[in-house]
Amino acid sequence: MSSPKTLFSLPYIVMVASPLFFSTNLIFGRYLAGDISPFLLATIRWGGVAILLSPLFFAERSRVVRLIKSHWWLLAFLGILGMGICGGGIYLALNFTTATNATLIYTTTPVLILLFERVIFGRRSNMREIVGIGAALLGVMVIVFRGSLETLLTLSLNVGDLLVFAAAASWAAYSIMYRSESLGGLGNMTLLGLVAIFGAIANLPFAIGELAQGDALPTQPYSWMAVVGIVLVPSILAYSTYQYGVRTFGAAVTGVFMYLLPPYGVFLAVLILGEKFMLFHFIGIALVMTGVILATFPSTSVLARFSRLRVWR
Repeated sequence: MSSPKTLFSLPYIVMVASPLFFSTNLIFGRYLAGDISPFLLATIRWGGVAILLSPLFFAERSRVVRLIKSHWWLLAFLGILGMGICGGGIYLALNFTTATNATLIYTTTPVLILLFERVIFGRRSNMREIVGIGAALLGVMVIVFRGSLETLLTLSLNVGDLLVFAAAASWAAYSIMYRSESLGGLGNMTLLGLVAIFGAIANLPFAIGELAQGDALPTQPYSWMAVVGIVLVPSILAYSTYQYGVRTFGAAVTGVFMYLLPPYGVFLAVLILGEKFMLFHFIGIALVMTGVILATFPSTSVLARFSRLRVWR
């Protein structure tokens, strides 16, 4: 009989680290802005992920081949949404906006999923979800308009913030489509590697265009180290630890740990990139996080699971 898990046991340590791994993507992306072209970076990232996960294709080769033949269009669409718009698109955005802004805007993805499900599939929402969606979107407006009435009235928006919001919407659509029963026959990491192939292909034409224009590749060793980091940390480590959490705790409990993403991302942006945390950031994160928690926080049964945790063995 296994001993009960505690707050200091490996599964919880892994899950506290998982959102930290995810949050590094925007930090790496902002750090590399200007050193490597955005769509080339996305192509290298997802091509590298596909190569690293390719041994899994052989292990499930019959199902991989069957899925490609029957649902290649779905895989291609997922590649465009999740690795194209949310890959090269987000790295392009980070040439114009800060990692802090990007982190806070991107945090609205869970409420955008609820909103899309309501609009497209007619999913019924309760009052708590509706209020949460409204609060989160209001928080995005505060961040996009920099908390400035003048910016609102003149509509002098930062194109990077708008691109990040478009990427968040794209990721929400990707997340809904990724749940398709047609994809259920593959292991999680095998499916990630397969979608990564299509993601690399989606970015490739733009990457070729960037290479043709010159100055697309980094010239400094530290930039290449950051490129390697973006393949390993927010891709392989983040996805594998998240899937580990889903298998160990279930999706609801794992989702609670993802609320750590915004503070991690903002902290890293301030610490590593030297970005300033302004008053409008504070108001925006308060509204966004209030909205996200209101709209997506799981049932009391999940809270009961946390209340039974032991702090010490």
